[in-house]
Amino acid sequence: MTAEHTAPAAVDTTAAASAAAVATSATVTAAAAAADGRSALAAVYRSIDALVAFAERNLGLDPRDADWTRNNIFALFGLDSYQATSSPAPSDVSGGDAAPSDEVIGDAASSSAPSDEGAVGEADWGREAAREAGREAASEASTESSKEAESEAFAYPDALIADFRAAAVSAGLFADDEGPVYADIIMGLLSGTPSSIEDSFEETESTDGGMAAMHWFYRYCVANNYVKKAVLDKNPRFDSHGLVVTINLAKPEFKNMKKAAAGNAVSGGYPKCTICHENEGFAGRNKRTLRTMPMTLGGEQWFWQFSPYGYFHQHGICVNMEHTPMHVDRETFGHLLDFVDRFPGYFLGCNAALPRIGGSVLAHDHYQGGGEVLPMLKAPAWATFTVADYPDTVVEILDWPGTAVRVVSKSRDSIIEVSDRIRLAWQQYDDADANIASHDADGNRQSAVSPSAIITDRGYEMSLIFRNNAVSEEYPEGIFHAHPEFWPIKQEPVGLIEAQGLFILPGRLVTQLGVLEGALAAGEPLPESMSEFALVWDELTAALDGNRDREAITAAVHDELGSVCERILGNTAVFKTKPQTQRFLENLGFTQQD
Repeated sequence: MTAEHTAPAAVDTTAAASAAAVATSATVTAAAAAADGRSALAAVYRSIDALVAFAERNLGLDPRDADWTRNNIFALFGLDSYQATSSPAPSDVSGGDAAPSDEVIGDAASSSAPSDEGAVGEADWGREAAREAGREAASEASTESSKEAESEAFAYPDALIADFRAAAVSAGLFADDEGPVYADIIMGLLSGTPSSIEDSFEETESTDGGMAAMHWFYRYCVANNYVKKAVLDKNPRFDSHGLVVTINLAKPEFKNMKKAAAGNAVSGGYPKCTICHENEGFAGRNKRTLRTMPMTLGGEQWFWQFSPYGYFHQHGICVNMEHTPMHVDRETFGHLLDFVDRFPGYFLGCNAALPRIGGSVLAHDHYQGGGEVLPMLKAPAWATFTVADYPDTVVEILDWPGTAVRVVSKSRDSIIEVSDRIRLAWQQYDDADANIASHDADGNRQSAVSPSAIITDRGYEMSLIFRNNAVSEEYPEGIFHAHPEFWPIKQEPVGLIEAQGLFILPGRLVTQLGVLEGALAAGEPLPESMSEFALVWDELTAALDGNRDREAITAAVHDELGSVCERILGNTAVFKTKPQTQRFLENLGFTQQD
């Protein structure tokens, strides 16, 4: 046979071999892809097993319900190839008394908090302040009670949730930006029902008391990821000028209460607002892990819930079961005392029920409190008064930048009577020379008190902060609001918590203060982009007097922030001098002690 006849056969053989090679390669590729897929799903299954084991140890999941719960999670993604993995080590699922690492916290922060958090979290100033804050917060949160000390051992789910999210994204089960929603869904499935948690709370309260029950409930809310404690522990926090100053990395900044109120509006009418009881487990606002505890105040039905991004130790709100507007009246004082009688280690108070002076959810009656004694509650008395009709009661003018008095008595009835006398008098008080008008030109009330109750070794203490929300051409945001020169530090209205000495400053300050510190350390002038901080810069440069040491600069910044916050409290004071408060009380028939 000639060459011309044999060549095509050779070509055919080569083509067949090539085709076979391609087929083999495709088979190998498909097999590798399948293996990769199995490996990715295996990681998903391991992470789900770890979460289920965590729930058995920390969330009260009955082992008899483990398979049922696991299958509910599988159903979310149509998973049906599960094979049991080896049980996680106890240390992997039980949690402990230390927060997750910075890396884990960063993941939790970026996934659960508003989008601006990541930007501020990169600043060196923020990292250093956060480490200091962690030490200070841990120290301040500690108590003398052994039962309360036990409550500080937390089980954090953050690392396990991060593992699940990474594995699920790698397996193509959902996109990375959907992680927070699926974390909420799965932790909701792993959490106990409201009734079971209520039963456990009541059992603990019946044997160990109300405070032990609250500590248990708080630990539970950390473990089921409703309270983002790992994120909260990153917030810079320090003491300055008798105040506690924090920078909240998770809280969006609302420069006026209209914007804050808009953020609490609910479209569709269900639930009626963001704090209604119907939010418990509501998927529409990612509240699947929210759990509440029923309370009875003044014979009315209320409920308690912890705040997911609380401002202080065990911060929570007590909410009326009925969607009814906020108000402060005689019954309010009784409600606050009912609460502290049941939970004597907490304080409970409320914002003045008027716009522009702190309250952002005025449509729904609620109080707030928790397990930290705020600075104003420890403030000394500037002057003390007796009350003729109530010899068991004294009234103290507080040595405090804002205008506040404290009613002290071992008698509930006396506390309520005297507090209400002060409330009614303040609501009708006018002094044109001091820019105090109880009502505006349209007859709307502008004055109210913001009360706060606590139990001490002296008995009941009811602090009353005098507030007024009047505006003027010079101060359109409020005569007794932070003045404009301080807005670079804080422009939001001062509410109950800040009026009592714990300031919540916006997260943007971490980056901004880092820029200022860098310029000070380098001996440079105020950066043009930071021109709004001219007042702060001038005061810092005067205090430092050329000192470019980093530690000295940070200390000066802390001192400056405390000074600004103290002056903001002075802005909110309706009586600018203590003798003015003294005359107000004397006009009520109170007698100053020698």
